[in-house]
Amino acid sequence: MPEIANNNELLEACFKYLILGMVQGLTEFLPISSTAHLKVVPMMLGWTDPGLSITAVIQLGSILAVITYFRNDLKEVLKGISLACTNDQWREKKARLGIAICTGTLPILLTGMSIKLFWSDFENSLFRSIPFIALISIFMAFLLAIAEKLGDQSKQLEKISGQDGLVIGIGQIFSIIPGVSRSGITLTTALLHGWKREDAARFSFLIGIPAISLAGAAELKNTFHAIQLTNEFLPLIIGISSATVVSWIVIDWLLKYLQKNSTWIFVIYRLIFGITLLLRWWVIRSS
Repeated sequence: MPEIANNNELLEACFKYLILGMVQGLTEFLPISSTAHLKVVPMMLGWTDPGLSITAVIQLGSILAVITYFRNDLKEVLKGISLACTNDQWREKKARLGIAICTGTLPILLTGMSIKLFWSDFENSLFRSIPFIALISIFMAFLLAIAEKLGDQSKQLEKISGQDGLVIGIGQIFSIIPGVSRSGITLTTALLHGWKREDAARFSFLIGIPAISLAGAAELKNTFHAIQLTNEFLPLIIGISSATVVSWIVIDWLLKYLQKNSTWIFVIYRLIFGITLLLRWWVIRSS
């Protein structure tokens, strides 16, 4: 009987991480906040909060997908930076893209390190509460709507500069707050900065590679400790794998979608998501 119980627990854990990986893959690159959904979906299914450590490692599936999808772009960026270092060709477009990714990563790197050092209880802070996530989702819906209306969509990725990367990177800092959405805030910032939708999304994906990788790496130690205690290595692999597959599909879909469509569908979704969370929180609190 203990063996059957253990097998049942393993199957339940595999199913749980499969769902978490799919949620991660669906929401990481859409401007709707993967952190918020990985907090809310388990709650609605009656599961415990997976926590920052497990969430960060499942995100590695998304990073594997974006690296695979943009492998040719990344090769060209590395080649451009190499030529710039050897032949002083820093104005070449691939070198400029590499510089923009680096300058755009610095703000969130410094912010993340500061939180790790000086705010050890961030995971249990007010920022991860349901009403706060709901309000942030609604606020970000309005901010994206403003960006959609005001952005002139004249800038293209081939014209990018280090300064452009820094501007979007400063916006990316706020993605540390659950409900903001890393892809959402970078896309919104880029649109406000005058970028075309598809190019804004493409750079959002590229600048996310170091950001998500660093977040996952920072939590690896805690995650491996948790795995040793719970024996959930196989379920975690399933979660990472499902996140990889779904993320790749979402990246491909979003780039094609934004070639011909606006971001209003995400504005509407974020409003509905935020209002629904607030109403549910209010009902539970009042009962």
